[in-house]
Parts: sequence; C-alpha cells; structure tokens
Amino acid sequence: MHLRTLKKTKKDVSLHDPIGQDKEGNEISLIDVLKSDSDDVIDTIQLNMELEKIQKYISVLDEREKEVIIGRFGLDTQKEKTQREIAKELGISRSYVSRIEKRALMKMFHEYYRAEKEKRSNEQQEEG
Repeated sequence: MHLRTLKKTKKDVSLHDPIGQDKEGNEISLIDVLKSDSDDVIDTIQLNMELEKIQKYISVLDEREKEVIIGRFGLDTQKEKTQREIAKELGISRSYVSRIEKRALMKMFHEYYRAEKEKRSNEQQEEG
C-alpha cells in the first residue's frame, strides 16, 4: 500500500525507504523484506538492471556479433567463454573472434553514446 502511494508521487522507490513497522514497532524497509541468506538482493537487482541495459544495446549487432558478445560475457546465464572456445564453436580463428568482439563492443558503445546524447538533448529541451 505504501509503495502504491509513493508510485503516484515519485517515479523511483528506494529499497531503503520505510514501508511500515514490524511487530516490535521498528521501522522496516523493502530491503529488509527482500533480504535472503543465500543471495544479496541488491547485487541481483543491480545485475538485472545492467543486463536490461545491455539487451537494449545488443540489438544493434548482427547475429555473429551477438553470438560472440553473449558467449564472451555469459549473457545467456551461462559461464563466460574464452575467445578460443567461441572460435572452436563457430569454426573460425581466435583472432577473428577478437576482431568481431572489438567491433561489436564499439558498435554498442556508439549506440549507447548516441542514446545518452539524445537523452540529454531531450532533457534540456524539456527544461528550456
């Protein structure tokens, strides 16, 4: 209920914002409710947010570039692979995998830079 009220007034809700009180009257936050012994919730949420950003920019890549980047960085929830492992899977040389990886990362960086520049431009227009 508290989160719904906050949602109407703010876009973002902090995990540390108070959401109520426990049985003893101590203030509790969302992070207190989400905590688990096995996983660090904040790290998991941060990772998921970063993966969402990456998925947005990976769309500018062609299929082979996507394969290399996803494999190299373990983005498909698998372990990260070496350039040599990817080269063997794709039947190409390790140095070619390296070139594809470099080209793909530059494409993603340029797309990110373009989007951030556009975002700042839009924010300035809204202010002015």
